[in-house]
Amino acid sequence: MESVRDILERIERPVLFALRTPHRPVIGLGPGLRAMTDSLRRVLATGKRGDLEPFVKDLETSLSSLETLSSSTLQECLEHVLRAIHALREHLPEPSPARPGPPQAPADSRNAPPPDAEKSFGELSRPIRFVKGVGPRISSQLERKNLHTVEDLLYFLPRRYEDRRFVRKIADTRVGSKETVVAKIVHAEVKRYGRKSVLEAVFTDGSGSLTVKWFHGHAGHLRNLLRKDSRFILTGEISSFQLGKSMVHPDLEAIGDDEEDLLHFRRIVPIYSETEGLHQKNIRRIMKEVVLRYAPSVLSPIPDAISRSRGFLPIREAFEAVHFPPADSDVGRYNDASSRAHQRIVYDEFFFFQLGMALRKRGNLDQDGPTLKGKGPMLDEFHRILPFALTAAQKRVVAEIERDVSGGRPMSRLLQGDVGSGKTVVAMSALIMACASGFQAAIMAPTEILAAQHYRNIREWCRKLNLAVAILTGGMGAAAKKTVQEEIARGRIDVVVGTHALIQQETDFRNLGMAVIDEQHRFGVVQRAALREKGRNPHVLVMTATPIPRTLAMTLYGDLDVSVIDEMPPGKLSVATKVFYERHRDRVYEIVRRELAEGRQVFIVYPLVEESEALDLKDATRMAEHLAKDVFPDYPIGLVHGKMKETEKSAAMKAFGNGDIRILVATTVIEVGIDIPRASLMVIEHAERFGLSQLHQLRGRVGRSDIPSRCILMVQKATTDDSRRRLRIMELTNDGFRIAEEDLAIRGPGEFMGTRQSGIPDFRVASVIRDLKLLGDARTDAFSVIEEDPDLSKPENRLLRAVVLKRWEGRLELAKTG
Repeated sequence: MESVRDILERIERPVLFALRTPHRPVIGLGPGLRAMTDSLRRVLATGKRGDLEPFVKDLETSLSSLETLSSSTLQECLEHVLRAIHALREHLPEPSPARPGPPQAPADSRNAPPPDAEKSFGELSRPIRFVKGVGPRISSQLERKNLHTVEDLLYFLPRRYEDRRFVRKIADTRVGSKETVVAKIVHAEVKRYGRKSVLEAVFTDGSGSLTVKWFHGHAGHLRNLLRKDSRFILTGEISSFQLGKSMVHPDLEAIGDDEEDLLHFRRIVPIYSETEGLHQKNIRRIMKEVVLRYAPSVLSPIPDAISRSRGFLPIREAFEAVHFPPADSDVGRYNDASSRAHQRIVYDEFFFFQLGMALRKRGNLDQDGPTLKGKGPMLDEFHRILPFALTAAQKRVVAEIERDVSGGRPMSRLLQGDVGSGKTVVAMSALIMACASGFQAAIMAPTEILAAQHYRNIREWCRKLNLAVAILTGGMGAAAKKTVQEEIARGRIDVVVGTHALIQQETDFRNLGMAVIDEQHRFGVVQRAALREKGRNPHVLVMTATPIPRTLAMTLYGDLDVSVIDEMPPGKLSVATKVFYERHRDRVYEIVRRELAEGRQVFIVYPLVEESEALDLKDATRMAEHLAKDVFPDYPIGLVHGKMKETEKSAAMKAFGNGDIRILVATTVIEVGIDIPRASLMVIEHAERFGLSQLHQLRGRVGRSDIPSRCILMVQKATTDDSRRRLRIMELTNDGFRIAEEDLAIRGPGEFMGTRQSGIPDFRVASVIRDLKLLGDARTDAFSVIEEDPDLSKPENRLLRAVVLKRWEGRLELAKTG
């Protein structure tokens, strides 16, 4: 029977996860946790612990309304649940040593986390309000930064470090040098120089005076802080001013007369990201307590051989040093995150992520999957009826898929290819392999528009191959959807094209053998796993038309084999791309008229659906009206955006596809998969607002036939260096892989992929760009460990297994999805 502590940990785990990921829905959380409290009551009843009834009642009350609360109230309720769990734990006796008993089966003892792990997990999951010096007020301030547990605080690393080892007297400071002084304020006032206001303050330390200036909007909060005789630490560059010395916009930190401890100066001082009402010295005191008390609880049982060969610090020392660097440290290496302490923690994040990936991949290899025919009459017939020959790259990828599906193990493969490289034909080849072997096949798309397009493309091929095909989307009527679901369950549908409706509980396949997931980065890992669960380990092919740089693919899809279509079909035309500015608008409209006069079609894309008070940007809704009335009154204009009903979007897209609409005004809802051969011009308004990969995807909506096509990037305002760099790259190349590398370098992995949508791991310290070498090292080491011990069952790896399962469960949301 489970112990009370076991049940409390099972309740606590999803609550902590919900707190860490406030953007995720908590559907099913309340009932699931309340079922655990029933188990808790039964265990307490056997131990006659009626004295704990008030605490259990408090816990049940907190859980009773989880799913009906607003996001802000929900957060408070979850925190109350954690307090109730902690109160219960405080009234439990320490667990007594287990009595010797009959030997357990090897698998059971292997799966049970070692005592060291249990203790570590409990300490690190402790809510921050129970840390010495925190309490309810400060914890609520820290929780605004998504810091909920002791572990969260340990990974809350300084954003930079200041070298305050050498505190000088004002008289001894040198002009042109960055210096740290401790001084009292003499007076402060706001002075006006023409229309500019400047806050000036004079400080002294007895050896001389220092004039400090702040410009722009700093005067308000600083005037309240700069009270006469208050003491401050000031760090900044010294410049000469009249007959004395000055600083402009220094780092400023108030200290009391009795604060001569070495936490805030005469050392390399950590500077953390602040939150309102919580200042640096408060954060430092809290972090000092957390590091001293809890850093020893962090487990990182990386094999000794790896630690020795890599020259790593122990993880405890790494956390101590990264928060409070030793006196002889190189502050530059700390500020660029290349210190030994940073490297150790970065490697730790990468290693346990890659270890989980290696376990997932190994798990797939150990499972039985459908054995499909590769080459055969149906696949040969499909390739014969195509109006073009496959490229060498397409043939290579089809052969890779054939090898995978014929081996009796479930395929897990990522297919990358640029816009227009011919991924759909490869995907259809994979679907046919399943159907020709007596299995069903499915392709899941992120939007109903894209699903409908896949359906139109595939339907004609299926008709010629005598395969039954159907579409299943959330926007279908209840009766139509039920009919399709019944046909799927009976096995009467060979190929199903759909959206998230494919993974709904009501959708059952009779014998799903192949699942293709299009635009993988728009689905979370859980959706990918849910589609796989619709069959008995079906083969899975995930596709993306957003080329992913090798570094990011290795991180996101380390458990998948990767195929790349690195060749475009012969005769594929590049899309000529040019930047135009607002002053060129008349020329741009004339270009649009010429394309329309040639019988072609035009996309015009805007960043907003409707007018925004906060953003001075053109929006699709108003501009569609303006263009139809004032600019192109002779041509039918349509509108598509994300707030429209699916039926309205589909009708507009159908009219555009038929040529009834000549200009389609849209938002980025048309970013992927829309195939209109007569569309020859893409105009992107406010192009400076879009990321590189998004611009490339939008550009890919034209140039889908032998008609010469172009893309106009309209820029309204002065742009940043990054924006100019993006626009220049778009003018220079149509190569999606080069564009992806540049976009990743400019924006970083989270923004590049869209962290919340993609399942990209939210590394707390590591960066897949900055720390590329460590990522490669960690991957090599992790996969070699699994090669030697596939399920980490060796006694020396028991702790390693417990830690990797814990890390994946709590932080990366991937446990139980492989």
